[in-house]
Amino acid sequence: MHVLRKAILAAACTAGLAAATTPALAQTTLRAVMHSDLKILDPIWTTAYIVRNHGYMIYDTLLAQDEKGVVQPQMVEKYETAPDNKSYTFTLRDGLLWHDGQPVTSEDCIASIKRWAIKDSLGQKMMTFVDSIAAVDAKTFTIKLKEPTGLVLLGLSKPSSNVPFMMPKRVAETDPNKQIKDFTGSGPFVFARDEWKPGDKTVYVKFDKYKPRPEPPSGLAGGKVAKLDRVEWRAISDAQQALNALSKGEIDFVEQPSHDLLGTLKKDPNVDIVASPMLKAQYVFRPNTLHKPFDNPKIRQALWYAFNQEDFLMATVGDENYIQPCKALFICDTPLATTKGMDALLTSNAKKAQELLKDAGYDGTPVVLMHSTDLKALTNLAPVAKSLMEKAGFKVDMQSMDWQTLVARRAKKDPPDAGGWNAFLTAWVTADVMNPVSTAYVNAACDKASFGWPCDAQLEKLRDDFARETDPAKQKAIAEAVQLRVIEYTPEIPLGEYVQPAAMRKNVKGFVIAPVPVFWNMEITK
Repeated sequence: MHVLRKAILAAACTAGLAAATTPALAQTTLRAVMHSDLKILDPIWTTAYIVRNHGYMIYDTLLAQDEKGVVQPQMVEKYETAPDNKSYTFTLRDGLLWHDGQPVTSEDCIASIKRWAIKDSLGQKMMTFVDSIAAVDAKTFTIKLKEPTGLVLLGLSKPSSNVPFMMPKRVAETDPNKQIKDFTGSGPFVFARDEWKPGDKTVYVKFDKYKPRPEPPSGLAGGKVAKLDRVEWRAISDAQQALNALSKGEIDFVEQPSHDLLGTLKKDPNVDIVASPMLKAQYVFRPNTLHKPFDNPKIRQALWYAFNQEDFLMATVGDENYIQPCKALFICDTPLATTKGMDALLTSNAKKAQELLKDAGYDGTPVVLMHSTDLKALTNLAPVAKSLMEKAGFKVDMQSMDWQTLVARRAKKDPPDAGGWNAFLTAWVTADVMNPVSTAYVNAACDKASFGWPCDAQLEKLRDDFARETDPAKQKAIAEAVQLRVIEYTPEIPLGEYVQPAAMRKNVKGFVIAPVPVFWNMEITK
């Protein structure tokens, strides 16, 4: 049976499709409910976390950060830094294979780095320091810099969206503004494309030829040992229904159980709830700077007075054990956290907001506010924003849609009355928003910036300064300057922090604590 299973998998991959074996051949299947249904499959084209999670199932990374945030080799066997810190040499591990059986090469990695760097905030900044990326041989390549920067190792080990996943050269050469159609990876699981049914399930099967590192797993680093033959992501959007299925043993894992149902879940003797500071996230409001009314920074500034964090946190999470009001742009309890400039802000001072709108000449242009309806952690954000904005004098047109529709629509630059948008709200995990370079919504590089497309030379200069600086004290000062400029320009507004636990059956063992839910090392015991 084992030989037959491998033969079926090899035949599917040779045909160019990462197809699955039949369920009857799988020895161990873990059934999971993720925070969202999977409808988009390119983790470079979008920052959506469900697509990032999909990426970690089937792709691998050159470097990774362990549980302490230390950069470790992953696909590379070793890397060397030149004495002048102006070049890096990377050597791939032996035995790395794509799911179609072809070896992973330096050319694959170079093409993947370049595609990722066009879309990612940190990658874009990293490439401004890069002079060349070139292959030495099939397993070795170099990155040469114009001047020293710490962004190379930080970028290639970036743990969350966008993650620099490695893809075959033929795939990585796809225009980064277009979605890939070939999902051949080299990670521990293979995407069973023929079983993928959006709205029902997504299936992954173990890649028998994956060669894990010898170290134990730590964060997103270490050995990615696939102990499961098959993983099924089941699409259950109703939070109560998902937890009922977990209690009955119909599913094994829930990525984001609703906070208001945790009390009942904790009483279930067959269920474990896992919470960790690594699972902390920050809510943010993202305005679109291209179109009225938020093309005017004075109008955007009124939002700092219209909002307060407590309303958003209580409406979404509601449990004080899992929330933390925090005005720091770069996450409380981390090295760059500061509340400088924030004292009078985020206090729901509607009168002050009204004054600013009047002074800015707001003419009543409606704000098209996109409202995600199917992610419990996000569902109540837009209604709270609408209420607070209307009290401040904004006219708000809240349009409801599922998260994947919102993800597709936010990439459009069209005017709001032609299918575009003015604002939406989302959440970023701690790993994504700890410094000015990796925080996507601080990127103000105009057309190269993330959806919302802020354009501010002052912010970009500060981000450059941060990228060049190695002294932690000076980095802290630059981060404070970035926060003050963010308040003036308003590319985003932080709306508080929360911890999102995961829930699983007690017979599920080996869950790795990391900023991203991963399924290697997990197993189901009897």
